Amino acid sequence: MKQNNEAAPLRIAIAGLGTVGAGVIKLLNTNGDLIAARAGRAIEVVAVSARDRKLDRGVDLSGYAWEDDMGALAARDDVDILVELVGGSDGPALAASRAALKAAKGVVTANKAMIAHHGLELAELAEGAGVPLKFEAAVAGGIPVVKGLREGTSANALAKVYGILNGTCNYILSEMEETGADFAETLAEAQKLGYAEADPTFDIEGIDAAHKLAILAAIGFGAKVDFDAVRTTGIVQVRAADIAQADALGFVIRLIAQADVEGEGSDARLLQRVRPCLVAKDHPLAPVDGPTNAVVAEGNFSGRLLFQGAGAGDGPTASAVVADLIDIARSEVGAPFSMPVAQLTALPPAEPGHRMERTYLRFTVNDRPGVLAEITAAMRDADVSIESLIQQGRANQGGDVLVAMVTHEGPEANVRRAIELLDGSDSLTDEPLILPILPA
Repeated sequence: MKQNNEAAPLRIAIAGLGTVGAGVIKLLNTNGDLIAARAGRAIEVVAVSARDRKLDRGVDLSGYAWEDDMGALAARDDVDILVELVGGSDGPALAASRAALKAAKGVVTANKAMIAHHGLELAELAEGAGVPLKFEAAVAGGIPVVKGLREGTSANALAKVYGILNGTCNYILSEMEETGADFAETLAEAQKLGYAEADPTFDIEGIDAAHKLAILAAIGFGAKVDFDAVRTTGIVQVRAADIAQADALGFVIRLIAQADVEGEGSDARLLQRVRPCLVAKDHPLAPVDGPTNAVVAEGNFSGRLLFQGAGAGDGPTASAVVADLIDIARSEVGAPFSMPVAQLTALPPAEPGHRMERTYLRFTVNDRPGVLAEITAAMRDADVSIESLIQQGRANQGGDVLVAMVTHEGPEANVRRAIELLDGSDSLTDEPLILPILPA
């Protein structure tokens, strides 16, 4: 069959010319002929917008119209698709995306915060205008996990979706594992190497991973995006001693984002949470180190699927943006969250207290008689069974020691109750660390 080389090009405008925006231009320039052959028509940049016209971005912008205002960029008559790469859940990025969709122009974005907070509104605008809204690059960089869940697992009922969704945290934890350094030291090194932002709060507190999880949960379970329901715990409390103890027990520590649905029909509840976990060394997520991301989806017919690759960076993220553009050029669009917004279910958040799991607990305590008895008494009174207990020696020069234990499988609520019984104890000198053990 003869290729139709006369098809009109897909005309795009790029808002935001940081590393990803410049990466999209480089990719289109380098692989333009290949992309046109695969898309069935050329993809052409016609206009751009960014804060500083004079900044050298390593790409030639002279052939593109420049708009200082993103709203004007979105309104241009010669633009079919707005590529939004500015970031931020609100502000100019959201305003420009709304404007483009209302003007019946499609939107491709890498903005996970905007999709997590406003994805339903934008999806409704896209559906109403009959134009695409695509955001593969918003989750896990160059890994095609959004497409994988939306299309590859579309015949399956998913039991759960979970994985490593933040490269900064994964780099820090795996470096602590490799070097034996503590958290603060490793974070500083990650900032120096560019793996962590100057203000790393969104990463190390788990917020970035929570944005991505909310998007995956909506796609995987046909649910309305509910970022506010994601239970989030970061990695700030994890110490080198915890990494070493996990290793001795046959585990690594990873920040894991997890989502699953319990119950059926009107009783269905969605559990979404981000938290550091102990992961057995033979689990497929255990060898995922450095800034790599990985997502596991478990379908009732497909079984366990693993998506793994570079979770960030100009090349992988630009690749995901252009993959979305190729789909649009082919007229392969589909609903943003795998089904029309009207068919998505508002699933109430699940209360996980009855969930059964093994847990690693670490206490920082005064080195004095009776402390261990106090801790074990709290475990007994909360009906928490202790599998193993280790007193790790002094944590600092002040005389504190670390006491770690692993529990037998039991309800999560019992562990929380034990911690509550110890609240306010003079024996504890720091907040206890609670790390669940990820099931095999």
